[in-house]
Amino acid sequence: MSLLFSPLHLRSVTFRNRLWVSPMCMYSAVDGLVQEWHHTHLSQFASGGAGLIVAEATAVVPEGRISPRDAGLWNDEQRDAWTPIVTAIHDRGATAGIQLAHAGRKASTWWPWADARGSVPSADGGWTTTAPSAIAFDGFAAPVALDLEGIDRVVDAFAAAARRAVDAGFDVLEIHGAHGYLLHQFLSPLSNLRDGEYGGSLENRARLLLRVVDAVREVTGDGVPLFVRISATDHADGGFTAEEATVVGDWAAAHGADLIDVSSGGLVAHQRIDVFPGYQVPLAETVRRGGRIPVSAVGLITAAAQAEQVLADGAADAIFAGREWLRDPHFALRAAHELGAEVSWPPQYERARWR
Repeated sequence: MSLLFSPLHLRSVTFRNRLWVSPMCMYSAVDGLVQEWHHTHLSQFASGGAGLIVAEATAVVPEGRISPRDAGLWNDEQRDAWTPIVTAIHDRGATAGIQLAHAGRKASTWWPWADARGSVPSADGGWTTTAPSAIAFDGFAAPVALDLEGIDRVVDAFAAAARRAVDAGFDVLEIHGAHGYLLHQFLSPLSNLRDGEYGGSLENRARLLLRVVDAVREVTGDGVPLFVRISATDHADGGFTAEEATVVGDWAAAHGADLIDVSSGGLVAHQRIDVFPGYQVPLAETVRRGGRIPVSAVGLITAAAQAEQVLADGAADAIFAGREWLRDPHFALRAAHELGAEVSWPPQYERARWR
């Protein structure tokens, strides 16, 4: 039996396979509202056999958006816009997840195909960003350091967005603690120069993330799987490390998380990353072997046999992919065909199953 196409059980959810769609920003929302583009984009992966589809980084507050075109969940209108998308995913047999996010000092930036780069000026719809410390990401506007009341508001915003996500029908919630966004900024000593209870030691730097995990778990109850995405290394001297990520993963599990989604980088512009197929899999393996919580692997995993081998090697419990799903929205069906796995195909696609 193919490991990639074996089910995975977490809390009350059974994933039909372990080949999942990573959250990928589309920069196509209007005032935080997802559009028809998102409906077509996400539901096609369900038709293509994905086990889990995690919707893009979705801001818990307006100022937490990466760009003015990011999706949001800070009001009920946005919740209601997500509901038919979740229904479409379910109707096609897949599990629906959403990534809750706050971009911190990397917010208020231009979308990738805009004519400009860096921070969006207020005259063009930009805003002042926040961070653990008033240190700008290279090339971006300087943020304002959050005070304790501001930190409390962040925790409350994640909880409120989680409630809306559950009400919209999402089966899985993921907290975005990676890629240089706010929770990652608190985790890393390169961006967190605070004194007091949110700075200095790893325990203090992880405090906000764990408070968010607690708040989201309280909202969801016991049945909803909760993932945490982390960057297991900053790829820069003096930054967050895989060993620290393993510890934080254990702490997150103790606070109610069910899986660590292991990625890397994004915190500083001077990062140095050696990119090759499966380049982040060793990080997932480190966190998995050193901790007590399931993990997923991601990072240029583009072939069925490659994904299968990651699971066979015990490096991860599930596979997230991004680029390959954009190239082929039916990646899972193709992978099942290549591996000879017995999976359910949409009847409309049955003619492609055997030849």
